[in-house]
Amino acid sequence: MAGSNGKQKTVRDMILSLGLIGLMAGVIYLFIPHDDSGPEIKKVDYRVELLTARRAASYPVAAPEGLSAGWKATSVRYQGDNFDTWHLGFHAPDGEYVQVEQSTQKPSTFIDDASQGAKATKTTQEIGGRTWTRYTGGRYDALVHQGDGATTVVAGTGTIGRLAEMAGALKTA
Repeated sequence: MAGSNGKQKTVRDMILSLGLIGLMAGVIYLFIPHDDSGPEIKKVDYRVELLTARRAASYPVAAPEGLSAGWKATSVRYQGDNFDTWHLGFHAPDGEYVQVEQSTQKPSTFIDDASQGAKATKTTQEIGGRTWTRYTGGRYDALVHQGDGATTVVAGTGTIGRLAEMAGALKTA
């Protein structure tokens, strides 16, 4: 009988220790701040790059005008040494990504890269006085316009409606 009393103390002490550790973990969890929201999207100002691209490019460079305040420009890039490539990325009001890409590169190669593998459909639509061809599949859906010396691709994870909204807002001057 003397041996069983020692085992009961050991088990009781272990249970008390586990309870104390659980209580301390709960207190620590309550006092450590935690944020379940995603990271804040940083907005970029693309006006200087747009002016530079419009002066340097061999085609009329497009950028949106009149979009709602919910659209945030997140990336901008002009590469004159790489087929006069213009890129402007946006975080749409619904949280999706939409980008405007323009280039003088061979259209089939450029469209495949900009749309990340989307394939042409037979669907076209008039947006902002231009005819756009719908591309689907791959990682992005896209709207593509060829003319004015360059290929313009509006692509992203957004719906075709969001892509059309961006395409309709594009102005070249």
